[in-house]
Amino acid sequence: MSSALSLTPMQWLGLLHPVLIILFVYPVVGATIRLGTLARERRLQINPLPASVPVEHADHGRWVAGGVLVAVLIAFAHSYLAAWLKADPGGWDGVGRLVMVVLAELGTLAIYLLLLKVRRPPSRAVLALACWLALLVLGAQPEINRLTDNPFNGDFWRSHYWSGVLLTGLLLASVAAKPEIARHLSMRRLHVYANVLVAVLLAVQAITGTRNLLVF
Repeated sequence: MSSALSLTPMQWLGLLHPVLIILFVYPVVGATIRLGTLARERRLQINPLPASVPVEHADHGRWVAGGVLVAVLIAFAHSYLAAWLKADPGGWDGVGRLVMVVLAELGTLAIYLLLLKVRRPPSRAVLALACWLALLVLGAQPEINRLTDNPFNGDFWRSHYWSGVLLTGLLLASVAAKPEIARHLSMRRLHVYANVLVAVLLAVQAITGTRNLLVF
C-alpha cells in the first residue's frame, strides 16, 4: 500500500467518531423514523400492527441517543489525547488531567445508562440534564475546537461542536420524556416538532463533519 494512504494511530482514532455515526447512528435513525410512522398508524388504527411497534420505536430512539453520546465522547477523547501528545510527546506531564477527563467521560456514560433505568419523571429530567451539562463541561475544555462560543458570530452556527451538542440535548430530552410522549397528545406533537429539528441537525452534522474531515 502506498505510504500516502497510510494513517497514523491517532488518525484512525479520529475516524472512529464519523464511522460510528455513519455505520450505526444514521441507519438506526432511519429505522426509528419508520417505526415512529408505524406506531402512529397503529395508534390511529390505520394499520393493525402489533403492540410491540411503539416499544421498538422507543428502543431504537434510545439506541440513537446512546450512539450519538458515545460518538461525541469518542471525539472528545481524540481531541484530548491529540492535544496531550502534541504538547508532551512521550512524556508524563498532564497524564493526571487526561485520566480525570476519561473518568468524567465514563461518568457521563454512566449517567445515561442510569437514565434508561429510572422511572420517576423528576429523576429522568435531572439525569438527562446532568448528562447534557456533563457534555458541555467536557466540551468547554481548551482542547475542543468549538470555532467560537459567541452565538452572534457566524462561526457559531457553522460549528460542528455546537450543532452536535444541541442534537445530543434533544435526543436526551426525548429519552427522558418517553413515558409522557406515549401518554399525552401535546407531548407527542412536541416530540414530532423537536425531531424535525433533530433531522435538520443530523444533516448539519453530516455537512460540517465532512467539511472537518477535509482538513483532517
